[in-house]
Amino acid sequence: MAEREHGHVHGQGHGQGPGHENEHVRVAVIGSGFGGLGAAVRLRREGITDFVVLERAGSVGGTWRDNSYPGCACDVPSHLYSFSFAPNPEWPRTFSGQEHIRAYLEHVTDVFHLRPHIRFDSEVKKMTWDAGRLRWDIETTGGNLSADVVVSATGPLSDPKIPDIPGLDTFPGRVFHSARWDHDYDLAGKRVAMVGTGASAIQIVPSIQPEVARLTLFQRTPAWVMPRVDRAISGLERSVHRALPVTTQLRRGLLWGIRELQVQAFTKRPDELGFVERLAKRNMARAIKDPALRAKLTPDYRIGCKRILLSSTYYPALARDNVDVVASGLSEVRGSTVVAADGTEAEVDAIVFGTGFHVTDMPIAERVVGADGRTLAESWRGGMEALRGASAAGFPNWMTIIGPNTGLGNSSMILMIESQLNYMADYLRQLDVLGGRAALDARPSAVKAWNRKVQDRMKRTVWNTGGCTSWYLDASGRNTTIWPGTTTEFRRATRRVDLAEYEVLRAPAREGATAPAEPAGQTQPTEPAEPAGQTQPTEPAVPAERDERAEAVEA
Repeated sequence: MAEREHGHVHGQGHGQGPGHENEHVRVAVIGSGFGGLGAAVRLRREGITDFVVLERAGSVGGTWRDNSYPGCACDVPSHLYSFSFAPNPEWPRTFSGQEHIRAYLEHVTDVFHLRPHIRFDSEVKKMTWDAGRLRWDIETTGGNLSADVVVSATGPLSDPKIPDIPGLDTFPGRVFHSARWDHDYDLAGKRVAMVGTGASAIQIVPSIQPEVARLTLFQRTPAWVMPRVDRAISGLERSVHRALPVTTQLRRGLLWGIRELQVQAFTKRPDELGFVERLAKRNMARAIKDPALRAKLTPDYRIGCKRILLSSTYYPALARDNVDVVASGLSEVRGSTVVAADGTEAEVDAIVFGTGFHVTDMPIAERVVGADGRTLAESWRGGMEALRGASAAGFPNWMTIIGPNTGLGNSSMILMIESQLNYMADYLRQLDVLGGRAALDARPSAVKAWNRKVQDRMKRTVWNTGGCTSWYLDASGRNTTIWPGTTTEFRRATRRVDLAEYEVLRAPAREGATAPAEPAGQTQPTEPAEPAGQTQPTEPAVPAERDERAEAVEA
């Protein structure tokens, strides 16, 4: 794989912080999960070696490093939940566990020679746009540096959310979140409260139920659960995949194609999901014979409104004698007694929270200071918005991987990540073409036009019409998380950067404000891709004035 040298990696080797206050790189990537490592691989494939990956922990893996709870596994088939440029013929199961996914990411790190670029134990404390120098000044726990471009790949599932429960700080036992599992604490013979019934909880419950004395599950909202058809991948299958790589591609393609067809029901024809609901109810009835318990576990919203969970062991575990299901959220802790909102009480030795993450209010947004002095969190106060899920107005040369409205409800996020990497690569190429000291700042009008179209398409989806309150929605009830289309549409929408959607900034020849310089021959900004047969006219963006950058993103 040939590389065009754009410079060398400054600073120290992998595993160390940036050693010099004046270290400068072309690109700084934040995070070393799928998004960050994918960005690093793509940078090297583009011939860019002058970059660093800033990782707050001591190893790579992101979500798959942090989540190591019992039973942790992916709910997307292994051959689809991997990079297209790094197929893995050795997946041991159709749905791989956390340890195998983390090992895969370590393998990618080594095969693509990424370790020299990674700065471990370097959590970003603050990053500030320097308008005079057209660069980002970055403060980390491992030292300071600057970068021409920042690619934020922290992901939405990186900062656990623990609810503010009165009395929790006085609880005498152990308390931890599923993403910060306390492996030093033995749950055997203990009375355990499990708070939450999401994707983590349905894996934890059947894993710990056989060993705990009693398990009390606090369920604020029941989930729709379908069987997980998981099996070991035979040695013969793996041998065929090794000998004939095309078979791995075919397997991946089949999995992808099925999900591209399925998403039509989620986005355009939610009424057709009734058949899936009936299958889910049959799945429950096979394991849950008690009518009262079945009533507790049956959702009152349309299937698909929240993420459909996959498990063949969750319901059988709930039917066991040492499990109590409380159809109410945890509202108070009094000493070693946990109290539900409906008044139900239980004495417990440990409380485990499976209560999700800061998805629509990511803490990293508080640390990013843009061109007008506002933080990204302040800019997004009315709701997260980003042009093509990547660029926020007022934050030049900053882009995010797995940004607003790039999530999926039924397929592999790696597909979306790779589309965003295409966009990142073209973004950097455009900066090269512009030459000199240049920066691209998303026009507020272009951001609003893109997100208006996304939200218009969202209105008819099951995520907005299904009658539930999910983590896909922000505090105002707006869906800023999910992409309302197919992965093919998103890939088409992120193939290239349209410079008409950006303001081009140039470094000033003398002290003073940066001046915009528009490239000749711009085309009008394009809109999100529509499915075949539903293409709509392109809406032109109004040229942005400088004072527009001080406006809040419209809710």
